[in-house]
Amino acid sequence: MSEQNKPFVVTDRRKFTLDGELRPDADPSPEREEPEPVAVEPAVKSEPPAATSQESAQVHDFPPPPTPEQTDQARQAYEMTADRLDTAIRAANPGMDHPPAMNLEQLIQSVYMTAIMQLGGATPEGQQPQVDIMGARQSVDMLGVLAEKTKGNLTPDETRLLDSALFELHMAFLEITQALARSAAAKAPATGRPGPVGPSIVR
Repeated sequence: MSEQNKPFVVTDRRKFTLDGELRPDADPSPEREEPEPVAVEPAVKSEPPAATSQESAQVHDFPPPPTPEQTDQARQAYEMTADRLDTAIRAANPGMDHPPAMNLEQLIQSVYMTAIMQLGGATPEGQQPQVDIMGARQSVDMLGVLAEKTKGNLTPDETRLLDSALFELHMAFLEITQALARSAAAKAPATGRPGPVGPSIVR
């Protein structure tokens, strides 16, 4: 019989009837459970999540900035407290003038005088100067930062005052550091004799 004339046979491979009973002609071998396919996702290189502003602030130890309302409330409270303080001081000191408002010239003079004191400029006559050389350097550098950040935004008088203060402090700083170096060299054991008494360094 040719392939085309072979009868078409349908084989029922069900093991159970419609009533749930085992078919007598069913294959007794146990059914093999096909494993369910597992979907494998392609590996994707994930980027680390971007840090939020709050996380960035924690990394840099920066506190969150105040809101405009908080800033305004703090400023008003400060001004009211300062006014009450001025009133109490004038009441305790009749005839005392109202303290002048802070301005840039007073700020420059304050830092300048601090640096002079740190360089031993306030030492009473006849006493050995006590020099805080690192503190003086920070004060001088502070005026330098002020000059850099306010460049082009100062009046001629403010510029003249700031430039003069920086020049005098630079020269005083050089003079004191040279005096300290000479004093240290004179007291070195190799000389065999004590040198003149000079300024002593605080730290």
